[in-house]
Amino acid sequence: MSSTVETRTARTAEPSAKQARKLQPGTLLKIVLLALVALIFISPVIFMIVTSFKSRADATSIPPSWIPNPFSLDAYKELLAPGTNTPILRWFANSMLAAILHSALVVVTASMAAYPLARMNFRGKKIVFAVIVATLLVPPVILVIPNYLLVSELGWLNSLVAIIVPTAASAFGVFFMRQFFISLPDDLEEAARIDGANRFQMFTRIILPLAKPAMATLALLAFLGNWNDFLWPVYVLFTPEVQTLPPGLSTLQSANAVRYDLLMAGAVVASVPVLALFVFLQRFIIEGVSRSGVKG
Repeated sequence: MSSTVETRTARTAEPSAKQARKLQPGTLLKIVLLALVALIFISPVIFMIVTSFKSRADATSIPPSWIPNPFSLDAYKELLAPGTNTPILRWFANSMLAAILHSALVVVTASMAAYPLARMNFRGKKIVFAVIVATLLVPPVILVIPNYLLVSELGWLNSLVAIIVPTAASAFGVFFMRQFFISLPDDLEEAARIDGANRFQMFTRIILPLAKPAMATLALLAFLGNWNDFLWPVYVLFTPEVQTLPPGLSTLQSANAVRYDLLMAGAVVASVPVLALFVFLQRFIIEGVSRSGVKG
C-alpha cells in the first residue's frame, strides 16, 4: 500500500518538476529576449496600423503618438471612396489577379522543369542545371529592357499580361523544386513503374501530391514578388485602370501632399493579403523549406 502511494506521489511530482524546469531563469531570459526581438520587428507594422486610424493633423504631430487621438476612419473613407483619382480597390483587384496567375504559372513551369532535372537521367543534365542556376547571378534590372522590347512586340503593353507572363519562368523556382524532388525516395516511382505507370502519371499522381509543401512555399514567394513589384509595372502599365498597388500607392505622395494617414491606410490594405497568406500557409512553408535542402 505504501509503495502504491509513493508511486502516485512520484507521478504527481513529475509535472511539478517539469514546470520548475520550464520556469528556470535561463528559460525566462530567453522568453523575454525573444519577446523583445519580436516586438522590435512588429513595431513598424503596429505603428503603420495605428497611424492609419489617426486624423490628418494627428498623423503629423510631433512627437508621434502610439494611440490615435482622436480615433478616425477618415483615411479609409477617403481612400475607398468611389470616383476618386486613386481607385485603390481597382489596384487591389489588379494586383490580386496578377499575383495569383503569376504564382500559378511559376509553380507549373518550375515543377515541370525541375522534375526531369531531379528524377531523370539524360545527357547534359548537369550543364542545363548549371546554366539555370547561373542565371540567378544576373541582376533582374538588366532584363528590364529586353523584357520591355519583348512585351512591346507581343502587344502586351498596358495590360496585366505584361506583369504576369515575362517572369513566370523562375530559375529560383526550378532550383527550389528540384531540391525538394531529390529529397523524395526513389522507391515510390519504382513501385508506380511496376504497376504500369508512365512518367507523366508518376509526376502527376505520385510526385506532385507529395510536393504540396514545396509548391505552397514557392507559390507564396512568387505571389510576394509579384505583389510587391514596383519597377516593372511602372514601365509597362500606363493608365490607372490597369495599375497595381505598389506604383499606385506611390502617387498618394504627390497627389495628396504626403498624407501620412492616407499612405498608412493604403499600406494596411496592401498588407492584409500577404499576412493572411502567410498565416494560412505557414505550416507548408516550414515543411517545404526544411525538406528542400535535404540533398544537393
